[in-house]
Amino acid sequence: MTRKTFGLADAAREFIRHPSPWMIGTALVISVAARTAVGDWQLTDLLVPAAMLAAFPFFEWIVHVFVLHWKPRTIGRITVDSLLARDHRRHHVDPRDIPLIFIPWPALLWILPAAITVALLGFPRVGLGLTFLSFLTLLGLTYEWCHYLIHSDYTPKSPVYRAVWRNHRQHHYKNEHYWFTVTTAGTADRILRTCPDPAAVPTSPTSKNLHATMTARQ
Repeated sequence: MTRKTFGLADAAREFIRHPSPWMIGTALVISVAARTAVGDWQLTDLLVPAAMLAAFPFFEWIVHVFVLHWKPRTIGRITVDSLLARDHRRHHVDPRDIPLIFIPWPALLWILPAAITVALLGFPRVGLGLTFLSFLTLLGLTYEWCHYLIHSDYTPKSPVYRAVWRNHRQHHYKNEHYWFTVTTAGTADRILRTCPDPAAVPTSPTSKNLHATMTARQ
């Protein structure tokens, strides 16, 4: 039997079945509505999103390297190991396990309030803070969609998306020490020297078992 083509509509139907897109999407709608109600538009409401867009690949890289690839550390009798890192190790074990593709919803219970706090207290104008929050949640929803799509059965159609798709899949199936960006290819990875020629990189024996000693349950 010929397999049905998995298109964007199929991907969208699966995407909206998971909690993190709804949580981030709700925050996006509320923040945009609040930003519209506040008004007070200024030039900085264009400059902040532009700066965030430029910085986002580097933010992805930093979170991926230092948070998601965190190696558990024991301090006395306490093991320091976050839910994000544990779930990410499980994601590497089985990159096609759909729930593990998304940001864990319990983590969003503190990530979203933290973002709201920064937006309301970290900017000189409420309106500018809401601009920041609106664009941050838009970037977050874009990240979730792009990451899900890469790990789904959707076949890349455009050269740009194919490059993004290949970049992240090399991280999972070639070598977990390189190619840390998800929504772009050859941006932060190239500048931070984690975008080598794939032909010159050996296939890692631990791409599915980060830190070598971790088990799929951790």
